[in-house]
Amino acid sequence: MPIARMDHSTILTTDSEKTITFYRDALGFEPGARPAFSFRGAWLYNDGKAVLHVVEREAIPAGPGVLDHMAFWGTDLPGYLARFEARGMKYDLRRLPEDGHLGGLWQLFFFDPNGTRVEIDFAASERGEAAPR
Repeated sequence: MPIARMDHSTILTTDSEKTITFYRDALGFEPGARPAFSFRGAWLYNDGKAVLHVVEREAIPAGPGVLDHMAFWGTDLPGYLARFEARGMKYDLRRLPEDGHLGGLWQLFFFDPNGTRVEIDFAASERGEAAPR
């Protein structure tokens, strides 16, 4: 069940446009394709890859602050689900719409002991029969 790479980070902001402008000017990131989520935000790309996801909120929550989550790209979704079930770990398994930008990608969310949300993304071709919990 290897982790292939760090995929992206997601930050929270109260001003998407200001944040987009900052990362465009400071690092050369450009906004690009993003699934049609029900909340405001942007995906910022570097070298054709969405490396920073920006989520707009009315206020930054106490606790984790501006870092919403970190995401990795993995393989063997059934292996991770079995591992988490065996350890009694709580998780949330989601699947993006198959007709969208990422075509049915699986997203497995969970929290580390410090309260940091972690995401592992898996190819749409992976098997993810376990029910979300």
